[in-house]
Formats: sequence, structure tokens, C-alpha cells
Amino acid sequence: MKQNKTKKKAGFDRKTVLRVLQNLKGYRIPLAFSLFFATVSVAMTLYIPILTGDAIDLMIGQGRVDADGVGKILILIGICTALCALSQWLMTVLNNRITYGFVRKLRRDAFARLQRIPLSYLDSHAVGDTVSRMMSDVDQFTDGLLLGFAQFFTGILTILGTLVIMLFLNPWIALVVIVTTPLSLFVAALIAKSTHSMFLLQAKTRAEQTALIDEYIANHKLVAAFGHEDEGQAEFDEVNARLEKCSLRAIFYSSTTNPSTRFVNNLVYAGVALVGAFLCLGGTGSFTVGGLSKFLTYANQYTKPFNEISTVIAELQNALACASRLFELMDAPVLPPDAPDATVLEEANGTVSLEDVAFSYTPERPLIEGLSLTVKEGQRIAIVGPTGCGKTTLINLLMRFYDVNGGSISVSGTDIRKITRSSLRKNWGMVLQDTWLMADTVRANICFGKPDATDEEMIAAAKAAHAHSFIKRLPNGYDTVLGEGGSPLSQGQKQLLCIARVMLTLPPMLILDEATSSIDTRMELKIQRAFAEMMQGRTSFIVAHRLSTIESADVILVMRDGKIIEQGDHTSLLAQNGFYAQLYSAQFAG
Repeated sequence: MKQNKTKKKAGFDRKTVLRVLQNLKGYRIPLAFSLFFATVSVAMTLYIPILTGDAIDLMIGQGRVDADGVGKILILIGICTALCALSQWLMTVLNNRITYGFVRKLRRDAFARLQRIPLSYLDSHAVGDTVSRMMSDVDQFTDGLLLGFAQFFTGILTILGTLVIMLFLNPWIALVVIVTTPLSLFVAALIAKSTHSMFLLQAKTRAEQTALIDEYIANHKLVAAFGHEDEGQAEFDEVNARLEKCSLRAIFYSSTTNPSTRFVNNLVYAGVALVGAFLCLGGTGSFTVGGLSKFLTYANQYTKPFNEISTVIAELQNALACASRLFELMDAPVLPPDAPDATVLEEANGTVSLEDVAFSYTPERPLIEGLSLTVKEGQRIAIVGPTGCGKTTLINLLMRFYDVNGGSISVSGTDIRKITRSSLRKNWGMVLQDTWLMADTVRANICFGKPDATDEEMIAAAKAAHAHSFIKRLPNGYDTVLGEGGSPLSQGQKQLLCIARVMLTLPPMLILDEATSSIDTRMELKIQRAFAEMMQGRTSFIVAHRLSTIESADVILVMRDGKIIEQGDHTSLLAQNGFYAQLYSAQFAG
């Protein structure tokens, strides 16, 4: 796999930050309460050092201990500690609700977007990369967002609160703190600026690794059959090494923030202690040992949030990098909406017309040009030709998975672009070469297109597809829960369930794209008879490589390079002794 060479400008992605904030508008009330409890927590935390300093002065100020005064202060400290703990707990509960509610909304919006993006997007993006954006990237974003809520609010409030109190207690010592603070901020900002691009590269490499793992797991049998394990391991090791390298680099640079700011903060603490000690030794009485205790505590509280915020910033860099990838998915172009005057096709009469159709997946590589065809109601149209000639592309156009670049396709006399997509597709029944079954019961898989079907209808469809006998042999019959991809059924059994699914709905038009490719010859004969009954009176498009399966078709279209080069029934095409005759002879030369 090629490594992505694109570099983004380092630093915070302001567009992503603004978008996150806009999406948080729906949580304004919980955020307000969270901020309130954060304020209470910080206020109690800042008040305790004042009480502690006063208690110290009461113990040593007059040469004797004021037990009553110290006792009252200790009670106040206990009350403040309890209020602080309660406020922090309530703030944490709210932050968790906000974070995971927000993430649930993001995942829901992203999945909803997937339902509306064109097939071309999924065809051009690795499945593993898309899954990584919705799972791993969202999880990373959650961690950063949660940490931000937990520490950012309290950190800012603590810094502001301690600064105000220190200025009130002694402006000169506070000046020592204020002068050295910009250095800490400069160090944190400098490191954060350079780590965003590192975390973005880490997220992209992680997605690349997820896509590779998904690809190899899905095709493990093929990998083993061709003895490609060592090459696969080498490819994985290469991506894994790049992920290790970029992860270590991102973590190393981001982790230098904390010790760097700690060094600056220790200088602040030492400066406060030194200046405060000189004032105490001056003997003026304006600055007591209790006052120095307060100042040292506030200096520590003032510098501590900088360490926490520096950690938050590093996490936010990673979170924003992941969020930007998720937003890229959510910004993917959606299918153009149905035309304002689009009609609902209740039940097609089966007539299909293609007029001068042109289509290509990429402008520089034309595929179908000038394709015209008229299909009458109830006709069986077989499509044959070499690989890449446009057979499956034609099916995609009929189903409007892609729209034509030129010309038009009409169903029941209406251009399909003037028919709602959902109603058009309800009039088609598809059985594809690639089976798709949910990790659910056999019943749910057969009734996928008709959830309200009765047991009698479902069993009748299964019998018509010759699936009833093997279903009854399953541990729980129709209530047997299948695993991912329909395991543990054989490929042929999976195909039979897909055929039963269409048998149950029986729409007026059918598409059979290599529908019997995974079934043995004996079973194929039974399925062909079932198909013959199912296709009776229904317009059917049959894509086939085995020409023996389409000999009874009303019209056989022979495609080559995106064009229909021959057209007719089986007998007439053999008589022409053209390309179809060559294909047929090649299959039955023995």
C-alpha cells in the first residue's frame, strides 16, 4: 500500500474545533451545569488554603494555640472538602453524559450519512478505512473530548482564581508568577503546534492497518490457498512498523510538554518561596508564615493546571485529528435527491427501454457508449460477454446505483430519474453472485425484504428455492442464528437463502447476476426450474457465464467493450456463427 504523502499544516485545525463546538450547541444546559459545578469545585479548592493559612497563624501567631479558632477552621475545611468532592462527582457525571451522548450522535450521523452516499464512494474507499473512521477514530476522539471536559474547565478556572487571590494577597509576589507564566504557555503552544500533523499521520496509518487486516481476514482462505502468508505478514509488518514509528514520534513530542512546563512551574514555585521567605524574615508583620503557606499552595495550584492543560492539549491534538477524519466521512457527497416531480412507481408493467445510454466510472476511461435496448413485458433477457464488458455495470444502471452520463433508461415508459429510488428498487428483485446474509436467524434473512411475511409464505418461498430441506436439518430450523456472513452454511446454501429471499417478495422485475454460480450442477437444474416458474410473466435480466443456463432466454444480448454486438435467441445466434457461437463452442468444445 502506498503511504500518504499529503501533509497538513501543523497546529490546531480551527475548522474542526469550530465544528465540534457547533455540534455541542444541543448540550448547552448540561454544559452550563458542568461549568457551575466546576466553579464550585474550584472555589472550594481555592478557599481551603486560606483556611489552612489562617489556622497556621492561629497556632503560632501569639505564642499559643487558639484551639477554638482552629477547631472552627477544621470544620469549615471539612465542609469545603465535602462540597468540592460532591461538585467534582456531579461534574464528572455530566461530562460523561455530554461526551458519550455527543459521540453517539456523531456515530449515528456518520452511519446515516453512509446510507445516503453514492455507491461510487464505497467503491473508491477501503472498507477498513471507513470502519476505522467510525470506530477507532471516534473512540480516540471520545478520550480526548472526555479529558478536555474533565480538566480544561477546572484548569482555566483554577488559573484565573489563584491569580486573582495572589494579586489580592501580595501583588509583588504575584508579579513573579505572572512574569514567568508566558514562558510555560510558550513551551506548551510550541510543542502542541507541531504535534497535530503527527497525530493526523498516526490516525491515517492506523486506518491503513485496519483496512489491511480487514482485507486479509475476509480473504484468508484465498491467502492460504496461494501460500501468501509470508507476503501478507511482510506487508503487515511494514504498515505496523510505520504505525509504531509515527505513534512513537507523536507520543514522544507530545509527552515533552508536561516535563517542560513542570520545569518552568518549579521555577515559579522556587521564586515565590524565595521572595516570600525574605518578606517573612523582614519582620514587618505584613507577611506571615500562614501567608507564605497560602502563597506556596496557590503557586502550586496555579502551575498545576498548566501541566494538566498541556496533557489535555496533546490529547486534543489526537482527538481533533481523528475528528477531522470522521468529518471527512460525514462531508462525503450524498446521492442527489429525487427530482421534485419524481413519481412513485407502484407496480411496474415490466417494460424497460434504454436509449443511447453512455456511462463511465471515470471520464478518461469510457465503458458504455450508445447502448440502446427495448425489453417487452415478461421477456427474459440474458446478458453474456467477456469479463469487463459492462454486464454488471448495466445492472447497476438499471437499479440506479449509478446514473447514466448520457441517454436515458425508462421503466414502464418513465425515465427512472423521474422515479423515486426506493419505489424503483422495490420493483426489482436481485440475486447476486456475492451472497449477503446478516448475523441473525434464518427467518430474519429470508424475510429481509418482507418482514411481515407469515410462516406459510416464508416456508413456501424456501421450498421453491429448494432451501427448506437443509434448513430443517439445522439445530433450530428457521430460528437458527447464523454467524457473520452466514457461517456455518456452505456457499451454495447461502445462495439458496438469497434466492428464497427474492422468492418471498416476487417483484415484477428480476435481476439474476450469476445467481447459481455457487450451486452444484444437480442443484442448478432444480433452481433453474424454480427460476422458470418465478420468472413466468416477469421481466428478467440474467447475467451468466455458463451459457447452458440461458439457452431458453427470449433474447440474449452479447456485450463487448460496453456495446451490444449481437442480439437474438440461442438458435439464431448460433446460426450467425459470430462471437456468441465462439463463446458457446469454447465452453462445449468437448
